[in-house]
Amino acid sequence: MSSTMIAPGREAVRAADRVAAARRHVSMGETISQTMTMAWRTLKKMRRNPEQFFDVALQPILFTAMFAFIFGGAIAGDVQSYLPLMIPGILAQTVLTTCMATGTQLREDMEKGVFDRFKSLPIARIAPLAGPMVADLLRYTIAATLTFAMGLVMGYRPGGGAVGVLAAILLAIFTGWSLAWIFTWIGTIARSAQAVQGFSMMILFPLTFLSNAFVPIETLPGWLAAFVRINPVSHLVTAARDLANSALVSGEVAWTILACLIVIAIFAPLSVRSYKRHM
Repeated sequence: MSSTMIAPGREAVRAADRVAAARRHVSMGETISQTMTMAWRTLKKMRRNPEQFFDVALQPILFTAMFAFIFGGAIAGDVQSYLPLMIPGILAQTVLTTCMATGTQLREDMEKGVFDRFKSLPIARIAPLAGPMVADLLRYTIAATLTFAMGLVMGYRPGGGAVGVLAAILLAIFTGWSLAWIFTWIGTIARSAQAVQGFSMMILFPLTFLSNAFVPIETLPGWLAAFVRINPVSHLVTAARDLANSALVSGEVAWTILACLIVIAIFAPLSVRSYKRHM
């Protein structure tokens, strides 16, 4: 009698394995289609919850005006002279802080049981993860565009022209998307959405403010300047300044892209591996 009994936990595992084995194979074309469907789902959630756009729509406007009028006179002598230094810094800060929402929203879906529903659907397992990552590209684009638009309203005239500004925006979007993998990974291992947000702020805010985004490195103490020079955010800000103000593809652009590729190579597999435990 005892030899034929199966522990309830083991039986549940075997049942899950049978369900997984019964899933039909999803082709690459179907995976892409389902990913775009999940991206559309994320965009519809944003439309139904306008407060999710507050950081994207209001932050660039508020931060640009606030930092320009507070620090412009003290750092550059006047607001107009400060804008070429500040706008690329605001661009980096806005896009990077926007990407924090990726992990938070992922954790919220897990807490609400949405992923339990996804498990029962004949869809690619990666689609619910990849979809929001695709949708967030729109958030980064809106944030970056509003940053430069606000700068133009205040009198900023980028010397790099439209091509330089577009290149700076694309670089910032790529950087934000790559860093979003870090927060996605945090979202799969944290216990709550509040914890994800807390961890994300502890990582991102020091990197953003301890950079050359708002002040020249030459004005900083030696020990702080040494950290700022190796800060990846500083490379992004300098690259964005070179592109927007001079249309110059400097070595900082290459360093920024290299750092982004390293982050993706490390945290994308970690995110997918941790995510699959929930699927």
